[in-house]
Amino acid sequence: MLGITGSIAAYKSILLTRLLIKEGAEVRVVMTPASKEFVSPLVLSVLSKNKVIIEWHEDYEWNNHVALGRWADLMVIAPLTCNTLSKMVHGGCDNVLLAAYLSAICPVLVVPAMDEDMWHNWATQKNMALLNENGVHSLKVRIGELASGLHGEGRLAEPEEILDHIIEKFFRGTALSGKKVLVTAGPTYEPFDPVRFIGNRSSGKMGFALAEAFYLQGAEVVLVSGPSAQESRFQGIDVLKVGTAEEMFNACLANMDSDVVVMSAAVADYRPSVAAEQKIKKSEDGLSLDLVKNKDILGYFGEHKKTGQILVGFALETENEKEHAFQKLKKKNLDLIVLNSLNDDGAGFDMDTNKVSLIHAKGIVEMPLQSKKELAGEIVSYLINKMGIK
Repeated sequence: MLGITGSIAAYKSILLTRLLIKEGAEVRVVMTPASKEFVSPLVLSVLSKNKVIIEWHEDYEWNNHVALGRWADLMVIAPLTCNTLSKMVHGGCDNVLLAAYLSAICPVLVVPAMDEDMWHNWATQKNMALLNENGVHSLKVRIGELASGLHGEGRLAEPEEILDHIIEKFFRGTALSGKKVLVTAGPTYEPFDPVRFIGNRSSGKMGFALAEAFYLQGAEVVLVSGPSAQESRFQGIDVLKVGTAEEMFNACLANMDSDVVVMSAAVADYRPSVAAEQKIKKSEDGLSLDLVKNKDILGYFGEHKKTGQILVGFALETENEKEHAFQKLKKKNLDLIVLNSLNDDGAGFDMDTNKVSLIHAKGIVEMPLQSKKELAGEIVSYLINKMGIK
């Protein structure tokens, strides 16, 4: 159930409704009378595919607020004004939204929005603290431009932030509860002077998607990421940022006790033997670099795999893909290898989609082209259901 109060920030509820629907939620919108001055009930009705409830009238049964309070798995009030906040704390019940709140037997999340001075007023702060003390969850206001023209605290959290918080706080699975998962992502950069490096085109998208998929199944997740523009959606994922293969190896080594290890990073095989302290100047004679081998992180984990640990590697091949992948699976003592091919349309570096084959000792599972988010979910489900993570 999505409650909307009379704030200029109510326009963001349109996108929030859309995002919730896309995640598969059934959304019923309840508005205060004042809120319809800021956002159209018709728009919200069309998006939610449910009639928007605003006032008691001949089409509204007197006890529907009770049914709503018992129907919802979660009640979200966004935006929450200081007026509605005060009424919630003091048991006010002069509109349908407040009646539904008082009838709710599900968790309640409020997302406040107001001008900075109103937010910092002692009464608002006391009311918010009292609401939290009595079990109502809340998201902090954000800092930015306000409707008054001032810049400060009081902005409504963005719809994407609200959605991610809802998923993380209230709808994580439990299949991997108590399990620790280590995921690596992105490239490594091997410097040969202070401004240049050897690297690759890996974006880290697949690794981040995998970390989030494991986390949504209840796992404790450590994500070791090389240089990447990606950010985790969920605050509970422990993201360790590294630059070089050596740094990634050390970060992984500190998490060798993980129950599941997924090495999806594109680690550089070689690094310059010496990195110049100053920028190397261009010359007419060209440039030669002496390269030395980096540690094989995946191979090291295969050699030191503990009993019951699941070890997953990734392979990117351009020829004889499956043959090379099976060799890598055996050589590095892996339980599963995810094979990427640059020969498949829609797959490869820096794309939002991917097409892979899951290769294990007993055979191959071909996965269709799909988004990396969807693919990550399927890989995690496969590990849970077919590989016996216990």
